Amino acid sequence: MSEYSYPILFGVIIGTLTRLYMLRTDYRQYPTYLHGKIIHVALGFIAASLGTIAVPAILEEEFTAITFLALAASQFRDVRNMERNTLTEVDSYELVSRGKTYIEGIAIAFEGRNYLVIFASFVSTFVYILTNIFFALIVGVIAIFLAHRLMSGGTLKSIVDIEYVEPRFDGAGLYVDNIYIMNIGIPDRQQEILKYGMGFILKPKSFNARMTIANLGQRQAILHDVSTALGVFRDSGTPALVPLAKRDLDDGRLGVFVLPQEKDIEKAIAIIGQVPVLENAIRMPTESKVNKKGRELK
Repeated sequence: MSEYSYPILFGVIIGTLTRLYMLRTDYRQYPTYLHGKIIHVALGFIAASLGTIAVPAILEEEFTAITFLALAASQFRDVRNMERNTLTEVDSYELVSRGKTYIEGIAIAFEGRNYLVIFASFVSTFVYILTNIFFALIVGVIAIFLAHRLMSGGTLKSIVDIEYVEPRFDGAGLYVDNIYIMNIGIPDRQQEILKYGMGFILKPKSFNARMTIANLGQRQAILHDVSTALGVFRDSGTPALVPLAKRDLDDGRLGVFVLPQEKDIEKAIAIIGQVPVLENAIRMPTESKVNKKGRELK
């Protein structure tokens, strides 16, 4: 048995545990149980093996052997493409779609988590070889929690204040507060909307947040998460019963109109607050050269 056998085994275990710790199925039901999880656990095992084997290769000065990490990066990019293609195909069958921005964020996240697995297994194996299993175990646990922290992005509650507002009609116009949502002229549909509809005002905490929630992909993510968690009162072929989010062009507030089957205000506010801030939607205009000192909302 090689002197590296136990360190390699230890590194693979730490890396695989890291992927398992980062793998969860929440109310969005992604990855799905069970086959989606099997795929990602298998990829996590492969990533852990790659990160672990790289350490003995470096210590033995077999530098050509670690070129397979470049191949691994290419393979994990294919993972992103796989996730993107799969979610794009099924998104058209959702009553409230995720949107392309949300899908791209999910795809990037699953690619990035494999790199975190490589990092965790690499450092764990390296410490094991240099010291002993006790210190390696400590480093491995730290690496697992660090990877979990790095995978978690920001949420909407950190950039906006959320307030419930009862939807109302002014003639045929549907409003959330003073924000126009859409035109509904059929009286029966108006009654359904008043019965099942909920309205929320998202007030940005900064100018950067104002630009972020203006992104159409970020808005669609809000509508999708609320509709997935609380259900949605609509079916195909009912264009009047569509959740929408519209801006107040004067101050950048966002009016969100949803039609949940479970009309629970506190739950809905909590769900909106937990919607991830999509990486591709983040805008930071105050960081530009013309706004070096930042810009406060009035």
